[in-house]
Amino acid sequence: DHRDLHSFPTRRSSDLATNAQRRAQTRGCLINAARHLFAEQGYADTSTETILSGAGVTRGAMYHHFRNKAELFEAVCDLLSQEAMAAIEKAVDGQRGSLATLKAGSLAWVDFMARDNVRRILVVEAPSVLGQQRWRALDERYSFPLLREGIREAMAEGALHFAGSAEGLAELLNGAMNALVLNDPRGENLPQRRQDLLALFDRFC
Repeated sequence: DHRDLHSFPTRRSSDLATNAQRRAQTRGCLINAARHLFAEQGYADTSTETILSGAGVTRGAMYHHFRNKAELFEAVCDLLSQEAMAAIEKAVDGQRGSLATLKAGSLAWVDFMARDNVRRILVVEAPSVLGQQRWRALDERYSFPLLREGIREAMAEGALHFAGSAEGLAELLNGAMNALVLNDPRGENLPQRRQDLLALFDRFC
């Protein structure tokens, strides 16, 4: 066949871009709908049908992006973790000194996690829905490295004093910060929780 190969119709780049945009929009609608429903009703009480209705997409469209509700839940957790990172980075911008930066970032994390629509998903339900290993992997992918690095810098500068490693102190403080959020389900004692966290840091100064 000696026909010019270039004479065959090809998909234009604009068509590919439009399809990619549609896929991204569908994925975004699913995550956004699931995020609000998980926060309001909890994971167990949120049905797939309710998510589909809220997102305005078909079941087939959902399964094109997510294998099941649990995978969609993990995508919601991932998005919230990214937003937590953004909140931390905004809080530490312009801070002077490793300890001030560490404190500002940690307070920003607590403030973000204490929000009703975040706390229920990331702090209360994620450990059981995702399992401890995947939940910790999510933490390790985002906020925990910032905490660990902040502690390492503060220890190197002599602003924090701890006989163990920066990794060990980061684990201790991370657990304490999770407990502060978990033990204040309605966020009624957030100002006191923030003071408690600052006092905890001061114990290592």
